[in-house]
Amino acid sequence: MIRAFYGIDTNPFCAAEITLLPHQQEIFDILKVHSHQGGLCLLMGEPGTGKTMIRTSINHQADKTTMVVTIGRTLHTYFTTVKMLCHAFNIDHNGSSFTCEKHLIEETYNLNSTGRILIVIIDDAHLMDMQTLRRLRLLFEEFPKNHNLILVGQPGLLHNMALKINADITSRVTYSTILKKLNPDAMESFILNELDQAGLPHNTFTGDALSLVIRSSDGILRKARNLCLSCMIESVRSRTKAVGIDNVNRVLIQPHWRMEQDIEHII
Repeated sequence: MIRAFYGIDTNPFCAAEITLLPHQQEIFDILKVHSHQGGLCLLMGEPGTGKTMIRTSINHQADKTTMVVTIGRTLHTYFTTVKMLCHAFNIDHNGSSFTCEKHLIEETYNLNSTGRILIVIIDDAHLMDMQTLRRLRLLFEEFPKNHNLILVGQPGLLHNMALKINADITSRVTYSTILKKLNPDAMESFILNELDQAGLPHNTFTGDALSLVIRSSDGILRKARNLCLSCMIESVRSRTKAVGIDNVNRVLIQPHWRMEQDIEHII
């Protein structure tokens, strides 16, 4: 609908078309270095700050010398998690946890013998039980040293790992970072760059509309993307090429946008 109305071929603000921002690209490059050296990395941030963009880029930009394995369902037990790892490696996942561990270790050494680098990404790691994570850490100790385990999660992950009982895990961390919210200038650059990629002029959003979008997104990339898309849909509905402040306000009156403001007002 948006493409037909604006006469473009590419979906605007499409999460599948990823261009990393400068600070994300820097993190991406550091993670690649740790993948060659071997490491345990923590990639943290509030929801919507760009963790998924980096994780997806690692998958998309992996060459023939790199194997990337991603696990996203982190609420399972250790046994089920190991089975998911086997499935991700395309190896036999039948049998006991010991059998699965044996197959995983053998497969990683096979990959190492061919010169391939292994990157294992555990998404939403802050939801994972620490005992499961500890057992996984012990399993990865048996892997060849040129692999990188990347834990992606919210900042609460760092709080859990900071407990003294988890010092055996924390002491092995080789790199950690927390993605911050974008400042207004960086958010404006992000939105304008997304318009460029879709082949849309910068005046697709009026100046007032763009300023309101930036303020309302609160530095969160996912909020900005969803808000811009919703505003463009409202623009299509009103049959106006330029997204104005009225279009933005019609989106912002929706309950899920007003909820945070209403809660803050009550507090």
